[in-house]
This record gives sequence, structure tokens and C-alpha cells, in this order.
Amino acid sequence: MAAEGGGKEMNEIKTQFTTREGVYKLLTHSEYSRPNRVPFNSQGSNPVKVSFVNVNDQSGNGDRICFNVGRELYFYIYKGVRKAADLSKPIDKRIYKGTQPTCHDFNPITATAESVSLLVGFSAGQVQLIDPIKKETSKLFNEERLIDKSRVTCVRWVPGSESLFLVAHSSGSMYLYNVENTCGTTAPHYQLLKQGENYAVHTCKSKSARNPLLRWTVGEGALNEFAFSPDGKFLACASQDGFLRVFGFDAAELHGTMKSYFGGLLCVCWSPDGRYIVAGGEDDLVTVWSFSDCRVIARGHGHKSWVSVVAFDHCTTSVEDGDPPAEFSGSDEDFHEQIHFGAGRDRANSAHSRLSKRNSTDSRPVSVTYRFGSVGQDTQLCLWDLTEDILFPHLPLSRTRTHTNVMSATSPPATGQTTTTTTVTTTTTTNPSGTNGKDSVSNSSTSGNPANSLPNTLPRSNSLPHSSNPAGGSTPNSHTGGSNSSSTTKGNSIIDSAFIATGVSKFATLSLHDSRKERHEKDHKRNHSMGHISSKSSDKLNQLSSSRTAKADAAKTLGTTLCPRMEEVPLLEPLVCKKIAHERLTVLIFLEDCLVTACQEGFVCTWARPGKVGLLSSQNNPANSPSGTVV
Repeated sequence: MAAEGGGKEMNEIKTQFTTREGVYKLLTHSEYSRPNRVPFNSQGSNPVKVSFVNVNDQSGNGDRICFNVGRELYFYIYKGVRKAADLSKPIDKRIYKGTQPTCHDFNPITATAESVSLLVGFSAGQVQLIDPIKKETSKLFNEERLIDKSRVTCVRWVPGSESLFLVAHSSGSMYLYNVENTCGTTAPHYQLLKQGENYAVHTCKSKSARNPLLRWTVGEGALNEFAFSPDGKFLACASQDGFLRVFGFDAAELHGTMKSYFGGLLCVCWSPDGRYIVAGGEDDLVTVWSFSDCRVIARGHGHKSWVSVVAFDHCTTSVEDGDPPAEFSGSDEDFHEQIHFGAGRDRANSAHSRLSKRNSTDSRPVSVTYRFGSVGQDTQLCLWDLTEDILFPHLPLSRTRTHTNVMSATSPPATGQTTTTTTVTTTTTTNPSGTNGKDSVSNSSTSGNPANSLPNTLPRSNSLPHSSNPAGGSTPNSHTGGSNSSSTTKGNSIIDSAFIATGVSKFATLSLHDSRKERHEKDHKRNHSMGHISSKSSDKLNQLSSSRTAKADAAKTLGTTLCPRMEEVPLLEPLVCKKIAHERLTVLIFLEDCLVTACQEGFVCTWARPGKVGLLSSQNNPANSPSGTVV
């Protein structure tokens, strides 16, 4: 797996890396895997996935971890940076025949020290509800594969619910289930409930309550991953047709969409405050999309192959004090509540009503830097900072240097994952004159610029060099841009009316272009480098062995707000880009005192945050090396 350019240094597996906040170190004694620690032969197997839950154990060791390797599923007490892993004592271990686990998710609401609810999706299409503490199997959904026969790609509990969960399949369909309902002995019959461009929602016709409650059909090809917003009101879907689609979940209305540079989208995540979405996929890029503006605001290029996971770091941010922010329409107290986005779902709910009201001309927004990470099939971990010059490109930057803080104050998790509150650090700032808070790019603009027009000048700070002359120019396509954001208006909940056929409602949606799955050349292997993606997008498109129709559809979206050209948006450089595994990476999770990665060989690794290494008990490290790390 030689990296481009060769050399021993580039192929060396890193066991530590440095950021502005300090050194992250791999804890070799905190590695989780199969008990025999033998690397798993990953050929033909589904990706290794990891799920966490906290059972609020009074002993202070309440974290539990679940991961799948091939046909096996393991459930352990997760000791993290505190103690070394004891792989000889799994709480539960299951080996499946005829199918493989593909994904799983804990319900954080019902989790206790005596019982947890774990959903497991399988390659043959079934979904199992198990309790690994009690070692019980509660129910098996889609047992006869009458609902969907394709592989389960993603399963999630609906936020705030004890009984509802959502399942995505490689068929491109999603299904809403209730754990209290059966799946029936015959194939379900559906009635159209709502329809939009390239998506439809059907309700199940039945005289008695049965699963599924709803069927979503989204895009073309597989639906690779979905993610709920922090407040649970919106749903972001990453599809193999290359489209990111964001829906209002209860009303099933399309809020906005984005198209990958090429190829399918494989992963998606929300910022902790719900203001930004990051997606990654087969174009080797990470793409940052603004929820309020419904447009791409940045791309990041650091991976040499497909991006498999993206995730925001809830615990690391940089905040700079200033005048009352132009970016928020609420009071100063409301802003501080939103910055403490780990404080719970209620605060996150109020935050969505104040997204990006750029209407002030005499005040400068507080500078917030978002940290997110990505891992890919190139075995590399990348960390990125979404900075002030990207978030507020039309506002002068303060002369005060921003800085990064590692937060340690814990708070109740909003979605079952360990989060921390974000505090504001006050610094002396220079308030630049002539600040203009208006955003010249708006999807509903009626000014001189077309609705699809993109900013002419781009911020250069923390960005890679841009081409001074855009290749082929930018010719906005007025009929393909923008979002009408109809999902922000209140409507009847589809979940509540799942058993009542309400007909098709007329509402505005984006005008999307059909895009078929675009594939790489046959020789584009798992770790093959796509090289530096330049402004010559036509050359890259010509390398794809796809149909003429797909190329024509991609050309229609390229250069619009759905898919800006490479030179039309800032290109981020990774803060860190390190090779950390021998096999492709499939997991990246940020926890309070560490980050967790996993590779296809079945090794789940813990990386201690700066200053957290010493928490590992010395009794588990007889050699008295620095907390079991390998430097």
C-alpha cells in the first residue's frame, strides 16, 4: 500500500499526531478487537462499525462498546483512557450464519446498567433487536425479507423515541418501524403519502398496526447513510447517486440538496449546533454544506481515496468574543445557549429558529471554529477546521488570533453520544471598521445576481491556492439552484398520520437533475490515488466509465449551487493527515477524552486527547511506559 511518491516515511503507521491543542497518542493497551487479536481477513466482508452507549453506571464506568467483525458481533465494557481493555471477558458475543451484521445503534433513552436496546442490521435485509446485557433477542424485523431484500446500510433510533427507528437499505429505500408492531406475514401494500423531485413517501395500508409505518424512496441507487440533526427535526441522506438530500423529518418535505463533485456520497454528519452538514464519498473530498443557505461553502481535499466516515468533534472549538453577533437573530442570552450546544435537545430546538439571519450591518459575529474529522479507504485520518474566513466570507476578520480550546465540562448527551459543552473564551479584539454583515449570496435573491450565482471572490486563508481563471467559466443555471426551505413551516406530522392516507400535498422542492451512479475506472482500487483534483473537471468526468446520460446530468449541475466548480468555493487543507492503519478505515468517533478509529482488520483504536493520557491506570502498564502509548 505504498503512498504516492513512495518512501518509508509516508508508509509508516503513525501512533501520535500533533495539533494546536497538543499531542494525540494511541493507547495500545486500550485496543479492542476479537479476543485472539488476529487481523481479520476483510476480503468480501462488510465494514467494521462501532457503537457506544452510556448506561449511567454508578461505578463511573458506564460506557459500553459494540463492534462487528465479519460474522461476529462483540459487546464490551469500554474503559477508554482509564484502564486497559480486557478482551477475554466480552459481555456478549454472537456469531451469525448465512448473513453478516452491517450496522448497529443503541437507544440512549432506555439504556440502564441492567438492560440496553441494540438494533443490528444485516446484509440480507433483516433487523434484529437484542439486549446484550441480558443476552436476549427480543425481535427480528423483516425476517422473511418481505419488506426489503437488500442489505441494510444504516439503522438509527429516532431521536427522543423509545420505540421508533429508521432503517436504510442499498435498494435506496428507508423504512420507519415501531418495535411494538409486527411485520405481518404478507408483503406490505403502500399508498402514496407525499411526493417530490426524486423522492416519495408511502404509508403502509393495513387494517391493523403493522411494520413498516412508512417507506421512503430516495434518489437512485443505494442510500448509503443518513443522520438526524441534533434536534431530531431534520434528516440528511447521502445516496449513491451523489446527492445529499435534507428533509424535514415529520413533514417529509425537502429542505435542500447538494451534488457531489462526482461519484456517490458515502457518509454524512451534522455540526453540533445543526448549522452545517459535512458529506464525503467517492470524489475523495469532504464537502461542507450550509443548512440555512442551502449551498456548498467549502470543500476539503486531503484523502487519496474514497472518504468513508466524517464526524464533528463536539469537544474542540475556538471562540472569540465580539459585538452582538450578526449571525444570530436572538438575544445575547440565546446565543450563549446555542454555543452550549451540548446542553440538550431543547436548546438545539430553539437554535434552528435562529439560523443565519445575516441582516446586521453594524456588528461582527463571534468567531467560532468547528473541528471535524474524516477517515478513508486510503487508511488516513484527516482533521479539519472550519474557520471564520469560510463561515463569514463577506466580513472583515478580526486581528486577534483565534485559538483552540479543549473543553472538559460534560453535559447530558442529546443523541446518546458523549458530548461536552462549549464555553466562550473572551479575548481583546479589534473591531474592524466598515463591517458589513449582509450576505450577497442568497437562494431567494432578486437582485442583479442570479439565484444560482456564486461568490466572485473567495477567502484564501486556510485554503489551498485557487485558479485565477475558472476553467470554462461559471454559467449558473437558474432553474437548478436554491431551496425554498418549505420544511421550516409547521405542518402535520407524517408519523402521527402514518395510517391515514392524506393524499399528495403540493409544495415547492428543488429542481433536481437525475444522476445515475458514476463509477471509477476498473483499475481504481481501494487505495488508488485520484491525485490532485484541479479545475479541469471535464478531464475527471471523462475518466469515469459512465453512461452519456449520467455525464450530461452531471454537466447540468456542475457550476450551480448544487455542485460548484472546484475554483468557486474555498478548498480546505487538513490540519492533520496521517496514515494510522494497514487496512481501510471505517470508523471515526469523537468522545470526551479520546477519539476512536477502527479499520477493516477489526482493530478498534483509542487515541487519547492532549492531557488525557495519564488517566490510564499505571497498574495496567508494568513497563511504566508513558500510559501505554507507542511514540
